[in-house]
Amino acid sequence: MANDVQYLIDMLYEMIDGAKGMPFAPDKCVIIREDALDLLDELRGQLPAELKKAQDLIRARDEYVENAKKEAEKIRRQADMDARTIVGESEITRVARDKAREILRRAEERANSMIGVANEYTDDALRRTEEAIQMALEEIRESRSRFRSVSNEKLQAQQARLAEQADESDKR
Repeated sequence: MANDVQYLIDMLYEMIDGAKGMPFAPDKCVIIREDALDLLDELRGQLPAELKKAQDLIRARDEYVENAKKEAEKIRRQADMDARTIVGESEITRVARDKAREILRRAEERANSMIGVANEYTDDALRRTEEAIQMALEEIRESRSRFRSVSNEKLQAQQARLAEQADESDKR
């Protein structure tokens, strides 16, 4: 999906970049409005899919974290059961408790590590999605601004022509 959005943005950029310049206004150009609006409509249709993908990533991360917590709890319970079953002399009991604590410590470290990796992955995916959406929004704003400028210039030129025609009619 991200490639589709990027592709649409690239197409819109190429359309604007390759548009013919206006005489006496090289920073302005003429684009085919319908083509630009079609690309923007497609882009608008793709963005909800990108947002759903980000939400799915968050859900997957939450499930991953929950499973890691369950695994850690299972290991802890197993360690507790192991510690209870290993009764006897104080040395054997101490060794069993030490082993249970070590297993629990490793399980907690592993769960924390899994949570950290899941959080980094999700944050990175959300950051890339946010950047793609921001780039698209900036392109849309720039196109809209250019469109307004060109439209206003054409309107002013049309009004000037009408005023000249009216002046010529008045002189006759």
